[in-house]
Amino acid sequence: MSEARAPFRADHVGSLLRPAELRAARELAIVGQRTYESLRDLEDENIRKAVKLQEEAGLHSITDGEFRRTSFHFDFLGKLDGVEAKIADRPQDPNAPKVFRPPQLAITGKVRHAKPIELEGFKFLKSATKRTPKITMPSPTMCLRGGRAAISKEAYPDLDLYLEDVAKAYGAELKQLADAGCTYVQFDDTNFAYLCDEGMRADMKAKGDEPADVLNRYIKLFNMVLAQKPAGMTFCTHICRGNFQSAWAASGGYEPVADKLFGELNVDGYFLEYDSERAGGFEPLRFVPKDGKKRVVLGLISSKVAEMEETDVIAKRIDEAAKFMPFDQLCVSPQCGFASSFRGNALGEDVERRKLEQVVAVAEKAWGTAH
Repeated sequence: MSEARAPFRADHVGSLLRPAELRAARELAIVGQRTYESLRDLEDENIRKAVKLQEEAGLHSITDGEFRRTSFHFDFLGKLDGVEAKIADRPQDPNAPKVFRPPQLAITGKVRHAKPIELEGFKFLKSATKRTPKITMPSPTMCLRGGRAAISKEAYPDLDLYLEDVAKAYGAELKQLADAGCTYVQFDDTNFAYLCDEGMRADMKAKGDEPADVLNRYIKLFNMVLAQKPAGMTFCTHICRGNFQSAWAASGGYEPVADKLFGELNVDGYFLEYDSERAGGFEPLRFVPKDGKKRVVLGLISSKVAEMEETDVIAKRIDEAAKFMPFDQLCVSPQCGFASSFRGNALGEDVERRKLEQVVAVAEKAWGTAH
């Protein structure tokens, strides 16, 4: 059996359910009744509890649960110069209570990394655990999610210059994290999953975009960032099909992207959602290089629903996946985080704990270790 390394045999995507007091406090900040800065002490207190939860569950990668974020992506991307939030114009009943809607990105100027984004949060997390602290951040491809229409032609008449600036911004953030001792980073990505959905591929073509070209652009930007990879840092990506308050967005197996995703993307590991039939079969895993360098973390336990999976059934599915790639390159996790936004998914904290414990139990049954 190979040495313990990230991603671990039992791992998790990162976000956790916010305790009620933290969720309520952020609601007040969103509507301007308190400042985001005033949340810091409450965040610190609850992050310490989240660390304890993960450690007691038996996990070896520890996150802050994304407790300092409103949504998984914009709280990071919105701190880059040149990136602004745009709330999509959707009809809404004026008499209905206001609901949180994730913002859409608009590139309105030159993208620059003017200040650290996750550095202070990482330092706090590192001080709170002796295990491996993991930082999650939105994939750089999220900066392409709105297509060319979302990128200012005045700021970027040449799209390649935009890609260069995005890559430089990410590189600067990663260097600061590495200098502070960060060794494990995960990029959360929805775009590769959208390319697996036949309806979404058809929409791209209708707008004049060829899915194969879009895929190549995503991989190019991703690898431009990874070319700046600090020594000793492990990079994974989580391929997400949508997770907002237990909903989903994309459906379809990984076959349309598998060859390039597994063969050309220069990551150390892939967190893949395999919690439902929407993900298709394990056959696309045949494209994972069999040299032992890349690991696939099978997201076999749902973070969307309260029902518990059967440990024996999950272990059997790992064996099924191993028909297409080496068993020793596999790991297990929940299919996604438990809270892509601060509102969280439709299950309780007790269920969350039991599911994290089950991930560890499955790993120990399959590989004899959670490392």
